[in-house]
Amino acid sequence: MSRENNTNYLVIALPSGKLFKPSIQLFERIGVDLKGGKEISRKLAFLDQEEEIKFVITRPKDNPTYVECGAVDIGIVGEDVLLEEKKDVYRLLDLKFGKCKMVVAVLKERKREEYYKNNGHRLKVATKYPCIAGNYFREKGIYVELIKLYGSVELAPQVGLADMIVDIVSTGRTLEENKLEIIDEIIPLSAQLIVNRISYKTKHKRITRILRDIKKIISLESGKIAEY
Repeated sequence: MSRENNTNYLVIALPSGKLFKPSIQLFERIGVDLKGGKEISRKLAFLDQEEEIKFVITRPKDNPTYVECGAVDIGIVGEDVLLEEKKDVYRLLDLKFGKCKMVVAVLKERKREEYYKNNGHRLKVATKYPCIAGNYFREKGIYVELIKLYGSVELAPQVGLADMIVDIVSTGRTLEENKLEIIDEIIPLSAQLIVNRISYKTKHKRITRILRDIKKIISLESGKIAEY
């Protein structure tokens, strides 16, 4: 059996996109050899044979599924995906990067109060996150029609598809460019370290070591002393 197919390998899923680079940097800081990760355009998997770790690169929204099903042991995922998908995984650690927030935004030309008046129709809300948005409005006692989109939701209010949007923002620049303003913040978000429930038992020692090393890095960066 080749080393690559050895079941002793710890398999870790890294998200493509914005979280990929800080994820690579995090593992490099704890001493993992990720030179192969620089070849992302040509490879979707690479190995650290010395540590017996296999890294795979997946779409961010697919990461929790890979972890839940046991195809990988550990994953890094945006908190928005965890809250929306509700996969059966252990959440190990807030990684303190990829920070953003889930917000409600409307066109600037409309007054905030107008949106919450009963004008004879149910408010239409465009979002990529119908579960998170639905929970938010239910808690507020506001009945809405959710419109799930897969692309840029900022367009929806401009063309009359929706009264407002629920989306994630980091700098707010995209909202500003589309003449939208935030009227409420739902929840702050950041990258999370998750683990398969069975893997956490069968590979507990190795996973705990990685978790400890990552905690040390985060603690050093925040200026706090970690407790183990």
